Amino acid sequence: MGENASFWEGLIYGHPTCTTWKQQAEGSIYHLASILFVVGFMGGSGFFGLLYVFSLLGLGFLCSSVWAWLDVCAADIFSWNFVLFAICFVQFIYVTYQVRSVAFDREFQELYSALFQPLGISLTVFRKIVLCCDAEVITLEKEHCYAMQGKTPIDKLSLLVSGRIRVTVDGEFLHYIFPLQFLDSPEWDSLRPTEEGIFQVTLTAETDCRYVAWRRKKLYLLFAKHRFISRLFSILIGSDIAEKLYALNDRVHVGQGFRYDIRLPNFYHVALPETPPVQLSHHLQRGSPRRKHAGVTNCGS
Repeated sequence: MGENASFWEGLIYGHPTCTTWKQQAEGSIYHLASILFVVGFMGGSGFFGLLYVFSLLGLGFLCSSVWAWLDVCAADIFSWNFVLFAICFVQFIYVTYQVRSVAFDREFQELYSALFQPLGISLTVFRKIVLCCDAEVITLEKEHCYAMQGKTPIDKLSLLVSGRIRVTVDGEFLHYIFPLQFLDSPEWDSLRPTEEGIFQVTLTAETDCRYVAWRRKKLYLLFAKHRFISRLFSILIGSDIAEKLYALNDRVHVGQGFRYDIRLPNFYHVALPETPPVQLSHHLQRGSPRRKHAGVTNCGS
């Protein structure tokens, strides 16, 4: 205890007390450094927040180094501040490289801003998602089929970027798919990772379309490595399926002027006269939500 007490007493009282204070203020370089420190610590998070913090703190440490070299003439103060300036400079270069490495094409940037950024997804996570689809946006020309009923295998998950897709079964219109909606979310959700299947509907481009496609096996590997991305896609796909089911709800009828409500299967509502009827399937089968409202037959090529 005596040794510890002497250590603290030496640390506290070992320096002479300031009897007189300097009458003159430090030079402008010192005050500039202090201002840069104050402003620098107000930075936010994310890549651009880090760039803001490291740039201002680096300038602050540089000004402190100049102040220590010219005014104080203290080698230790200069050395510490210069080392901290060098660390901030290296961090600034590293973050700048990261920002440049996650730059995307215009369509992917718009996709991030519209769908992923509002959910708080960082650019680094979005970069993993983009690399999984090989950073490629595929074009589907007007009246060309993305999938044909009973023929096209379910081997990918696609997200519409622009255009409009028409979904039909046995030539009967079901609903449209609009930008920022998945083309095949019901099919994806109806299969386990080890299962295989074919489309039960036909998807035709009503306009020139652009979409992003993730191969099934490659996307499941990404899910296995990053559970957060797996949960993210699970939420997006579930929300997309719900939108499609609500779109189908206004078109499904059970005869005698009544409309079937998928939200409340035991209750019926009077059908609107201008809505063309679509007969409900005799049994609600397991699988795609689209399958729950129409039978499955092969369509012509």
